[in-house]
Amino acid sequence: MLFECCILPPEALKMHRMKAIKTLIFVLSLICLTTSANAETLETLAKQAIIIDYDTGAVLLSKNADERMPTSSMSKVMTVYLVDEALDKGKIALDTRFTVSEKAWRMQGSKMFVELGGQISVEDLMRGVMIQSGNDATIVLAEGLAGTEEAFAQAMNAKAKELGMKNTHFANASGWPDPEHYSTARDLAILGRATIKNFPERYKIYAEKDFTYNDIKQGNRNPLLYQNVGADGIKTGHTEDAGYGLIGSGVENGRRVILVINGLASQKERAEESAKLLTWGLRRFENKNLLKAGAVIEQANVAMGQKSAVPLVAGQDVTVTLPKLVGHNIEMSVQYKSPLIAPLQKGQEIGSISIKVPDLAPMEAPLLVGEDIPELGFFAKTLAKAKILILGT
Repeated sequence: MLFECCILPPEALKMHRMKAIKTLIFVLSLICLTTSANAETLETLAKQAIIIDYDTGAVLLSKNADERMPTSSMSKVMTVYLVDEALDKGKIALDTRFTVSEKAWRMQGSKMFVELGGQISVEDLMRGVMIQSGNDATIVLAEGLAGTEEAFAQAMNAKAKELGMKNTHFANASGWPDPEHYSTARDLAILGRATIKNFPERYKIYAEKDFTYNDIKQGNRNPLLYQNVGADGIKTGHTEDAGYGLIGSGVENGRRVILVINGLASQKERAEESAKLLTWGLRRFENKNLLKAGAVIEQANVAMGQKSAVPLVAGQDVTVTLPKLVGHNIEMSVQYKSPLIAPLQKGQEIGSISIKVPDLAPMEAPLLVGEDIPELGFFAKTLAKAKILILGT
């Protein structure tokens, strides 16, 4: 495709057109592995499932990931997310106390066993939700923050939209069965990723194996925490309609994955499937750095400048998640208007880097000017224009 540079005279434009796309193929020995076996696929008993890489967001496994499903107690991750935000904004503190209403006290299902009229700290309530999965504690937090559970559910929906959870609607704070309360495996993975990223210190509570309140000790229901698979969260869920589900996360050798499964038939199935999927996601893939911010990608021609060329650099790191022991033909191309016209400033964005990896969505990174290039003085610029008019170069 051809572009025209508007700062040159019309006569020169007829003689001097600019090439817009330049393609570079990176040295294959740097980015290709040694074998060509296909990536192993994995089956799961879960009705809905997804595994994503935490750093890159790459989807490693997907099964009905955009199918609406009841979320049961996995919804409580959003409840705690809003509590975490309120803490960060200074609206509440960990020692802030909320009163237990009759609605919260009477709530059925999994319980923290709060007492009617009791004053309970936010910190205890968070553990009652994260570890004990207390429906009663969830309502106390919702009412304490928003006045009513209904108002809190509206805040949950607004936050879901903000996070990019496109197929989610909350009708309550706990995940209590309701036909208008649903999400997807993909959306819950987005929520899990945001929780870890935005609240890393308080996220550690999700890994605690038990919590005692009112002299009642309850263990964390997350089966991954009791297996040697690198897990540190996040939340289980179960209702008759939803089956057994889990939002899980774990780390191995500094790399984290997030998984969501739902629709399993038993606690045993949930424990086995979640451990199998987490281990697979951590051990069968790796993150590969394709570009470093500031790396020189191309030497570009410069017109009307005190230098005839300028280095173009990557504007950000680019990392991809790839199966181990699999060869990949990775193509990188740069797109910009050539020649560039001085003056140019270091850090100026003048184009883009496109990266194509088989079986992955195309990626882009900004292409930046690597150093300042002042423009020529008046007489030198006049001579340069004359040269273009006469010679077309």
